[in-house]
Order: sequence, then C-alpha cells, then structure tokens
Amino acid sequence: MSIPTKILETADETETAFYDAIGRADIEGLMALWSDDEDIVCIHPGAPRLVGHASIRSAWEQIFEQGGVNIRPVQLHVTQNVMTSVHNIIEEVHRTVSRQRDVHILATNVYMKTPQGWRIVSHHASVVPGEAPPDTPVTALLH
Repeated sequence: MSIPTKILETADETETAFYDAIGRADIEGLMALWSDDEDIVCIHPGAPRLVGHASIRSAWEQIFEQGGVNIRPVQLHVTQNVMTSVHNIIEEVHRTVSRQRDVHILATNVYMKTPQGWRIVSHHASVVPGEAPPDTPVTALLH
C-alpha cells in the first residue's frame, strides 16, 4: 500500500486528491488515499460491492485502462464529527478518452480521521434516477 507524501488534514483535501487521482488515472495516488483497514468498501454504478484493497484496486485499474475520468463534484452536502466525514455529492462525469456522453452520478464518500490523516473508507456511487435533461441521453458509466 502506498502512503501519501503529505498528510491530508481535512476530508475536503482527501476528496480533492481522490478526484484528481481519478482524473489522472493515477492508481497509486488513488489507492494511497484509502484507509489501511481491509474493511474498506467501493460500489460503482450498477456494479457489485467491492471490499478490501485488492478488489477495489482491480476495479479502478480496469476503469483506468480507458484513461482518466474527469469528475466535477457539485452540490456537496457534508455531515461531519471529530473522526468521520460523510460527503454526499452529485458527480458530473465526463470521460476524456471515450465517446460516452456526460452523466450525473450520486455518490457518498465516507472519510475517517486516522494517524495518517483523513482517509477514504467508503465510496458508493449510483446513476442519478429519473429522466435526463432532453439534450443529455441516459448513459450508464462505470467510474
């Protein structure tokens, strides 16, 4: 497991680093942001629950085979205490190397304060329900 070169002092810093690593298809940088605990969880839209570093890493490696994913988190709602921060957001997703259209994803990211700084313990994403705007076709996108 790689360790971030800088201790991330807030959940917001960790979230920024998370989406930056996804945009650069940086698997080492991405995995360094996860908690060292093997009970970490990741759920991509329409996909099964992944538990532990090996399965989460494998899924992200498959996603990164097509390059980075440009995700702009919007409409952030945060619930936080001293040790935990829960971020519920809408992700505006744009694949930079594919022909897929932009899509909106509902995501919940859970961060835990550890001696190594704030780390991800859960990322759960699903396609926004309901009808897409008339000029945006509904496209399922694994991210």
